[in-house]
Amino acid sequence: MAAFVVRAAVTGFALWVVTRVVHGLSFVGGDTRLQRIGIIFVVAVVFGLVNAFIKPVVQILSIPLYILTLGLFHIVVNALMLWITARITADTTHWGLAIDHFWWTAIKAAIVLSIVSWFLSLVVRPARR
Repeated sequence: MAAFVVRAAVTGFALWVVTRVVHGLSFVGGDTRLQRIGIIFVVAVVFGLVNAFIKPVVQILSIPLYILTLGLFHIVVNALMLWITARITADTTHWGLAIDHFWWTAIKAAIVLSIVSWFLSLVVRPARR
């Protein structure tokens, strides 16, 4: 259980960093700082669930595009996962992650999120051992 909470917190922090770097991506809702932190944590959990259940199906269906683009299509798939998370949270509950435009905003966010998540995994990994 502790590993799940740590992973969700790291993902939430990475998403928060991405919202600070990429214009057009933001968290919606929450009046107080505690509510904002809760929203970020819930969005991180939803993002993890989307990556666990929907991403493998999309990756299998898009194998020809992965081959054709030599793996660069992975960025588009990650952007799609961010967009699905935003649709689930902000559009259905009026709080969560909001993306202005799919193509440029989500693509930039996917690239920055990959870099930030990679860096944070390097920082957190020694602490888990």
